[in-house]
Amino acid sequence: MQQAISIRIDTERGERHDRPVLATLTGLVERIGGDGDHFVIVSRLPDDPDVYVQVWHESGGDYQLEHRAGAPDRHFQAFVPSAAEVVEVMRRWAAREKGWDVGPDWKRLDFPVEDVPPLDPVLDEQLSGIVRDWLRCGYAGRAALIEDAEDNLVEDGVRPVSRAQAERLVNRLWRERVEEQADWVGETDPERLGRAFAALDAAGITARENFTCCRTCGLGEIGGEAEPGARGFVFFHSQCTEGAAAGHDLYLLYGGHEPGVELTEAVGREVTAALDAVGLDWLWDGSAHDAIRVTGLDWRKRLTG
Repeated sequence: MQQAISIRIDTERGERHDRPVLATLTGLVERIGGDGDHFVIVSRLPDDPDVYVQVWHESGGDYQLEHRAGAPDRHFQAFVPSAAEVVEVMRRWAAREKGWDVGPDWKRLDFPVEDVPPLDPVLDEQLSGIVRDWLRCGYAGRAALIEDAEDNLVEDGVRPVSRAQAERLVNRLWRERVEEQADWVGETDPERLGRAFAALDAAGITARENFTCCRTCGLGEIGGEAEPGARGFVFFHSQCTEGAAAGHDLYLLYGGHEPGVELTEAVGREVTAALDAVGLDWLWDGSAHDAIRVTGLDWRKRLTG
């Protein structure tokens, strides 16, 4: 059985593959060359801004292989004759093997580097605190964080933070968080919670993490997430996530897809059993009117991309 690789693959067709096996990467690279299917982009997980390797191919020609090493002025290109050579370079790159780039004749490409003015120190401190809170929650990718950072301090139509400034700030703090999580060993509490939710979802309880912005929206939308035959649901919304990331209990909302106290309480018992199975503590009085609280969480949610 092939081992999964800690990478993300994106294709021109809009496909995305997280932690694929080598055979998946090989198949995608061998496939490209036709209309609407010319390139494959590979980034490591967790994502490192401006670090990736990609390939473009027109049927019948060489493979145009490129990699970026952290900045536009560190972007290199080489042409190689076969998909097999492309895959081998990408495999070595993903594994961070010493000398992974030996072989192809790399040439540096010139890209313009945008001159981004620094943020006002007061704005920088304010926005950095907000973004660090989002990073602790751990669910948003860089693209969403950059958009939110750009929009967060808008007032009366005035944008004090440009897109480029937001991107630079988010990338800096993203790298800071990735470096911090590199020291985390073993399964974290959010990963245990994810296992519990996956088990519940597979057992007919629609389970969603960080789902919508609030209780009202969550209850209004969870039914649309249900698979045929699902008996009930459990979710926590983004405000619950923020509370857990700040060191408080995580509140879970649950119930049946059909009304009824007995069904709601039965779903609650399934939820607490799933929490027990992954070693998480909880408080709940067993009634349909009491929220389930996951207690004692060490909220270390790993970033991906």
